[in-house]
Amino acid sequence: MTTRYHIWTVGCQMNEADSDKLAAGFNKLGYEPTEQPEQADVVVVNTCAVRQKAEDRAYSYLGYLRKLKEQRNGDLKLAVMGCMVGPRTDALRQRLPFVDVFAQPQDFEQVLAAVAPEADLGGEFWPATFPEPTGPTAFVPVIHGCDKFCTYCIVPYRRGRERSRPVDDVVREVEYLAESGVAEVTLLGQTVEAYGKDFGDGTDLADLFYAIHDIDGIKRIRFLTSYPKDMTERIIRSVAELPKVCEHFNVPVQAGHNDILGTMRRGYTIEEYRYWVERIRDIVPNCSVSTDVIVGFCGETDQHFQSTHDLLEELRFDKVHVAAYSPRPGTIAWRKIEDDVPQTVKMERLHAVEELQERIARELNATLAGTVQEVLVEGEKDGKFTGRSRTNKIVHFSGHADFGEVVDVRIEATSPWSLQGSQVDIVSPVD
Repeated sequence: MTTRYHIWTVGCQMNEADSDKLAAGFNKLGYEPTEQPEQADVVVVNTCAVRQKAEDRAYSYLGYLRKLKEQRNGDLKLAVMGCMVGPRTDALRQRLPFVDVFAQPQDFEQVLAAVAPEADLGGEFWPATFPEPTGPTAFVPVIHGCDKFCTYCIVPYRRGRERSRPVDDVVREVEYLAESGVAEVTLLGQTVEAYGKDFGDGTDLADLFYAIHDIDGIKRIRFLTSYPKDMTERIIRSVAELPKVCEHFNVPVQAGHNDILGTMRRGYTIEEYRYWVERIRDIVPNCSVSTDVIVGFCGETDQHFQSTHDLLEELRFDKVHVAAYSPRPGTIAWRKIEDDVPQTVKMERLHAVEELQERIARELNATLAGTVQEVLVEGEKDGKFTGRSRTNKIVHFSGHADFGEVVDVRIEATSPWSLQGSQVDIVSPVD
């Protein structure tokens, strides 16, 4: 009888990539996926601990799985992996005694050892196990872990130190994805520009761009997430020079005042951050830049927040991912710094950023009306195709395209969140 599995995932793109790789491992063992946990023999909950809301969602889902396991008289294996799982699992085991195994991020072996003890994984099982793509785009982790230890962040404690994958390993995976129909890959890392630093031979992200650029079938290359201190002009210039690398940078700032950046231990000043955004725009003039902001961090005064608001107004990002600070157990801030900003104030500041960014995004997108944008077709709904421009704008359009095809779209209407238009008969020089 075939064993069926279900993987539930919350959190960042790295978590999605981890779940896809684990699924590929299950598939290699002959297991079959199911969208319904009620039909599964094994359920894996891949968790995120960056925000309280993500943890709450995981605990809520696990509550449902506990009842499901009880209904089946224990005949259901449950695994919890991801950033909620630290080196010590005593507290989790006490709270979730019905879970069979806990595994830290990318500890796939521990999951399979618990749910499939009969499996012979061997030394080449995971390096040669690539996720099966489900569309024309795919995430490819290229560096795991983080060495930054920002005071608010739990990631370094869960994902460990920065570890770059060998260039040849990444090339093999991208070649496999291309042969499977993937047209666009996104290279992932908590701090992706740190790629190669641990090799000690000068290899960097630009070298990785060059290594995969000419792989047949790959039409686009993206990368996430940038960190100001790891940015170099060589990396920026490689984006400008290589036709397949998309002109989009996600460079989190987190706060707009040096006092708060210092408390966060971000490792750079606002002046340094501003310099790199300006260099990006100078070298890649048609690029888009997005950022991340945390409001209500420990000690943030009205003046500190106003500095953040002013910086966002000044730099006019294409997109701002904003979150209200929530203490994460185990972090430096949780241990040593008082969470002294009232929740009501946090939410007021969050909404202020959202309102500001909606206006800025509306204004920036409006300038694209009448232009022709190159779009990779990713989906279709209600008779309209959907894809993203090179600068990561969501585009809905009418036309006659195939999934994974790159087409040109004339923009006819805009909003803060997307562009709308029609396909035009212009062949884009992609390959």
